[in-house]
Amino acid sequence: MNHVGVDVDSQSLVCKIQRNGKDFPISIFANTPIGHRQFIKWATKYHKPARVCMEATGVYSLQFALALHQTQSIEVAVMNPKAIKHFATAYLQRGKTDALDAESILQYLLRMPFKEWQPPEEEYFEIQQISRRIVHLNTMLTRERNRHHAADRMGSMGRIVANDAAVTMRHYERRIKVMESELIKLMESIPELSERLELIKSATGIADKAGPRILAELSMLPEDMSGPQWVAFAGLDPRPYESGTSTNKPRRITKAGNRYLREALYFPALVAIKLDPNVKAFYEKLVAKGKKPMQAIVAVMRKMLLAIWGMFKHKTPWNGEKFYVLNS
Repeated sequence: MNHVGVDVDSQSLVCKIQRNGKDFPISIFANTPIGHRQFIKWATKYHKPARVCMEATGVYSLQFALALHQTQSIEVAVMNPKAIKHFATAYLQRGKTDALDAESILQYLLRMPFKEWQPPEEEYFEIQQISRRIVHLNTMLTRERNRHHAADRMGSMGRIVANDAAVTMRHYERRIKVMESELIKLMESIPELSERLELIKSATGIADKAGPRILAELSMLPEDMSGPQWVAFAGLDPRPYESGTSTNKPRRITKAGNRYLREALYFPALVAIKLDPNVKAFYEKLVAKGKKPMQAIVAVMRKMLLAIWGMFKHKTPWNGEKFYVLNS
């Protein structure tokens, strides 16, 4: 079997291959449909099957990964970029070039357990892209509001800029409403997602805006993932930092995961702390034990994510007593 490490960017595929235990020079292909076909022919030369490893680089790697997945003689692994980065550090990679990155990815493939990538349904990709588009539009809307506020404070000197910013704000607001409507419509057209959307909205703090956003990210995950794996996927798993008897720092979350999911859980956690007595009691217990408010909020986010996993698994709505039992 051939083994290939691929460094993917918007324009090219920088590839390092090992055939029969022998390394070959770097090869470069265009990151286009034609380039993908050329890569497949090269990677499976002499009718040999191939294992390919690459980093997850969003839209740049997606079409390439799908093309490889559809090829019977190729198995593909799509890895978290941080896993490759930390491996390269341990491998003592000296420098940062596309060729060195491809070599590190190949070594990762050769030395670490292989897990084949399984793509979700196309509808789920579209749902995630719409959800993330809404996030980006909201970010642009916030920036435009700040510009409008600054120009408005300047009085007559900022009148024209303030008016133009107001027009742009209204445009963003309209686009956000359209995209939110499309997102809900698409989710409701898929029975499983429609059912899960109602379950997730039963949780205190999760309503019409946060619910679809959280579900859009969770819908991309394999069905056999456990609750702790969800937590790790979101980057909400705590990382111990201990060394001998002299160093014992407070645990911090890894953040080696999906930032969109973390961000989507933040405000629902704040609302739940305020409105749900069980969540509030859990939060106050952590603060009373010496946790900083932000640490306690993150703990609530993590526990909410685990609760959603349980809701989906058992098809039951939110139950605050299962989140945290109040002292009688």
